[in-house]
Formats: sequence, structure tokens, C-alpha cells
Amino acid sequence: MKTKILILTLISLLALTACQQPANPAVATVSPATQPTTALAATDTPQLAPTTAVEPAATQPAEPASAAVDSADQPASTIFDIAWDDRSPFAAGLVTGQQSVLEQRPGASVYHLDVTLGDDMTSLHGREEVRYTNTEDVPLDSVVFRLFPNLTGGSISVSNLTVNGQPGEPVYSLEDSVMTVPLAEPIQPGQQAVIAMDFDVIVPTDPETSNYGTFASFDDVLALAHFYPMIAVYDDEGWNVEIAPPEGDVVYADSSYYLARITAPDKQVLVTSGVIVDESSAAGKQAVTVAAGPARDFYLAASDAYEVTSQQVGETTINSYAPRSLRIGSKAVAEIAAAAMRSFEGHIGPYPYSEMDLVSTATSALGVEYPGIMALTNRMYQGQYEQYLEATVAHEVGHQWFYNVVGDDQLDDPWLDEALTQYITLLYFQDQYGQEGYDGFRASLESRWARVSEDAIPIGLPVAAYSEGGEYPGTYGAIVYGRGPLFFEALAQEMGETAFAAFLRDYYRAFSWDVATTEGLRALAEQHCGCDLGQLFADWVYAK
Repeated sequence: MKTKILILTLISLLALTACQQPANPAVATVSPATQPTTALAATDTPQLAPTTAVEPAATQPAEPASAAVDSADQPASTIFDIAWDDRSPFAAGLVTGQQSVLEQRPGASVYHLDVTLGDDMTSLHGREEVRYTNTEDVPLDSVVFRLFPNLTGGSISVSNLTVNGQPGEPVYSLEDSVMTVPLAEPIQPGQQAVIAMDFDVIVPTDPETSNYGTFASFDDVLALAHFYPMIAVYDDEGWNVEIAPPEGDVVYADSSYYLARITAPDKQVLVTSGVIVDESSAAGKQAVTVAAGPARDFYLAASDAYEVTSQQVGETTINSYAPRSLRIGSKAVAEIAAAAMRSFEGHIGPYPYSEMDLVSTATSALGVEYPGIMALTNRMYQGQYEQYLEATVAHEVGHQWFYNVVGDDQLDDPWLDEALTQYITLLYFQDQYGQEGYDGFRASLESRWARVSEDAIPIGLPVAAYSEGGEYPGTYGAIVYGRGPLFFEALAQEMGETAFAAFLRDYYRAFSWDVATTEGLRALAEQHCGCDLGQLFADWVYAK
């Protein structure tokens, strides 16, 4: 007898930064055509394939809590002695077939970070040196950084700033979230500048005031999203900086390389973007060096309660971190992530990294993606939100293809990653549960769009257009996450399934580690189908 499962008709709520608190969902009962890898019911615990549970290593007693970071206790650092052009540390973090990217994109920024976490896990001190290359066709008389902690309930202050070894005087704007570094001499196209600084960060302890709790120290978890000075994107608008509306993502970033050393109390389990390339421990402190890249950001989570459960898919190790009390849910997360990775590799192309991490946090969103790592709300691992787990994990895993590898302006073109990720989540449910799985998840998309009476609001607008004060306030979730993926279904029908499948793989290849645009997507689709898609885009995507 086929196993009955429940597919939530409001499951598109699970989208990343637009994940609001879920309403009481309606459900559709479907029978999968084949036995699912993981069958999630609204109340049942999923039965999973065996996994490997890894206990954390024994640690020394914790140091007494301290509100300040004593930099004198830090071990001598050699991370800044590594040559800028030495990309060998990053090879371990890439699967064999993706390591050729290290020979490409020579203009990608390279960050060297040395970060010491305070014993109280609410503060940190860091040293950053970053080499920036002017890849534009015009000279640049400044380099602009984003200081996101100043927008997300905490604070970040910068000191001892230098440009090519000479003191610099930064200028702050946009609520101190933008730091402009004027240059004594403009950087000509193809030239480089090394900008160095110290920075100190205070982390909020109230997750409700810190961008969905993605940057917070709460419930025994330190979650550090966008915690360091990050170079802004220079595009056709110049230095692209703005304060994001509350519905959207805060970061729009180019792909870069990160070599980071984190010093922390020994008892903390550290989970980051990238892979560990060196580690040591002494006097109750650990020093872990991590290499991540190419990547659009660098994320760090730490907890003394984390245990890890792992799955292997090809060359990639999938790690799910959660406290022991959430162990069953953590195993489910690893299994779902493995199934999603197989699905997306089949439809789109290879996952680039040798590691994929998923961490339970106190985020008020259901899930948030970062390069090679996804933060999931611990409320889904058991209890009232458990039924959202499968679609959330699949959606956030999908963002590794569309957001990280294929980038976009997440504030101006959010549909390019959110709507497309919702669409490939639809394909995941089809792969797992057959046509009934596809139909069940599709019903959730229609239900979401129905919140605005299936109004033909364009899907290709900036986040601000769907937010308070915009042309279509309060419609972001309904349009980008509901109507948006249905556009890709219509596009596949217009192009033909074979042409669309080839287009999807080619789109991933063509824009890997680059920034995609609406017109770039349309042009490539038209190339594959040999057709004019102008009317389809006018009906679905473009502003009226």
C-alpha cells in the first residue's frame, strides 16, 4: 500500500527571508507514486535511512563569561601572511569537478579575517584585510563597505583603517550601515587596493530585533550573519547601497574568497561557510581556520549544544547541527537535504562544495540561506511547525544554486532567486512523490497567489514595490513566492519541456559566480527555444 503523506498547501510560506510566521495551513493529501525518501506527515516523526551521528569532542571547562574580548589572549596570527593569489586553501572546499573555478575570475575580492569571539558570546573583535580589484571599466575614487550589524539590532565599529598601508578616513552614511573609503588615488580598471581595518561587534540578544534573528546570541546559539565589513557591489547604478525593506534580503554581493580564522572557547561547536583547513587548541581556546569560496558571504554559527548528524552524497558531506533534544528532526534535515541535492543536481547542475551544513537556530524565519550553510528555525524540528520542515529544507538547499552560485540583485530582482527556487522546489516534490507531489505543492503556490485574488501583479519588481509605501504593498509573498514560480511553469510550457530543461542547465552554467539579470535570463531562454518571449514576459514579469 502506498504511504499517505501530507503536502501543505501553504508550503510556499517557507521561502527564506520572506518566511513570515505561518498561518494555520490547509493540507492536501496525496499518495506518492513511489516510496518517498522521507515521508513527512503533519504529526508523525519521519522514518529515515540510517545516518551517522557524530558526538562533539570532549572539551575543557568553559572560561568565565566576559563582556569584552581580550586580544592579548589571541594566539599569534599568520593568516595575513598568505599570498593574495594563493587559492590552494580553497580547493578542499570544492568537489573535484568544480576546482577549475579557482583558475577563473582573477578579479574576485579576497578577504582575510581573524575573529575572536568573546567568552560571553555577545561580542567579537576582528581584523580584516581585503584585496579589492577594480573589475569595472571606469576608475574608482572610493571603495564602499556595508556594515550590516548597525542595521540589525547590534553594532559594528571600525578602527585603524588603512589603504595600501596608508591611514584612511572613512565616511559613514545610511544609519552608519555604509562606510565609504575615499582613495588618495583612484583605482584604475584592473588595478587593486588592499584595505585593512580592525572591527568590534556587539551582538544583540533579542532575536526579534535582529533581522529575523539571523544576527543574534540567543537560546545557546550565536548566529553571525553579515557580521564583518563587506564590500558593496558596483554595478550600473554605481555603488549599490540601500537599506532593504523588511520583507527582503539585506545582502547583494559579488562572489569572493574568504580565509577566516576564528578563535573561540573550546566548548563551542563552530559551523561556518567553507571547510576547516587548520585547527588547534590550547588553554581552553580553539583556533579554527576556514576557507570558503567562491561565495557571496561568510556565515558563522556557534553553540555548545550542537551535535552533528551526517549524510554523504558523492563527494559532498551534508552535516545537520542541532541540540541532542532535536536529534530526530536533525536526522530528518540531513536526509531531506541529501534528497534535495540529488534532485537539483539532476535538473540544474553540480553542487560546487565538498560540504553542506544546516544549523538549527532561533531565527524567526523558517529558513535562511548562506553560502554552503543554511540556518533553520529550531521550531520546525519538533512541535507545531514540524510539518514545514521538508519544504523549508528543500527550498533553502535550492538557494545554493540560485542566490549563491547564480547571483542576482536580491533587492531589485528578488524573483530571479526566490521564484526560481520555489519552482525547483516544485520539481523536488515531483521527484520525491510523483505527479501527486507536484500537484500538491503547486496547489500551495496557487493558494498563496490567491491571497491577492490572483491579481496579475508583475513578478519582476524590486522588493520595495511590494512593501509598505510601494505600488503593491503587502504582496511580496503572494507574488514573488506564489505567482513567481508559476511563471517558470508557463515558461517551460511555452519553450517546450526539452528546451526548457536544457535552458535551466545552461543558465546555471552561464551565470555561475556571476550576477544574473532579467534580460540575461530572457535572452538565454529565447536562444534555446528560438522564439520571442516578449509577450510572456510582459504578461508575467515586467512592470505595467
